[in-house]
Amino acid sequence: MKVMRKIIEINEELCDGCGQCVPSCAEGAIQVIDGKARLVAEKYCDGLGACMGECPRGALKIIEREAEDFNAEAVDEYLHSQKQQKESEEPTLACGCPSTHIESFSRPESRPTTNIPDKQTTSVSELSHWPVQIKLVPPTAPFLKEAHLLVLADCAAVAYPNLHRDFLEGKAVMMGCPKFDNVEEYIHKFSAIFEKADIKKITVLIMEVPCCSGLPMIVEKGLAAAGKKIPVEKIVISNRGEILTNKFTGVCS
Repeated sequence: MKVMRKIIEINEELCDGCGQCVPSCAEGAIQVIDGKARLVAEKYCDGLGACMGECPRGALKIIEREAEDFNAEAVDEYLHSQKQQKESEEPTLACGCPSTHIESFSRPESRPTTNIPDKQTTSVSELSHWPVQIKLVPPTAPFLKEAHLLVLADCAAVAYPNLHRDFLEGKAVMMGCPKFDNVEEYIHKFSAIFEKADIKKITVLIMEVPCCSGLPMIVEKGLAAAGKKIPVEKIVISNRGEILTNKFTGVCS
């Protein structure tokens, strides 16, 4: 039934799809779809505007208009179905992709030099495990136990030239994109990791672009959901590979 009430309005021209508004909506009324934040259904929005303070672009505002009435029962059913869907999703591919196989590596003393360009002969990979994508790493992965966790924005791996030397050594790495991946799924994954793995420290390495700012927020939401307090270091780099900011924060529920 349509009623005159307050409801969120999203300005698609201002929205850059960063996704910071998504986890702040407890009812799950907002999702990033096709690169823009969108209202999933009018009945899921309570019109209180908790999401507005998270938008760095000012793309959200509360207006009063005729809309479907807020339905708390429908919200509960929706959130329950979303949780069941996430729990039932398995990070496997029909082709049996090796990315789904958990592996830990010992660090080699040196690399083989056959068929490797001269500039790479002195480089050693610091990657200690597989997989590395946030979606594919299970919370019970052995390499996460008591680890220093590096949460890495996809683009940063390309932009920063000395990633292995400066950031990967001695860390478990998980990488993804807060703009194109499922923010709620990431929060759920990190919450489970923080509950199970006894992570000792977290480094979040992101780009200076607005959409990357969602990644530290995802980690913070995961910590809050798990009720954990873990030292967090946030590092921001430019698209030319320069470190712009480097700071420690204490994040807790």
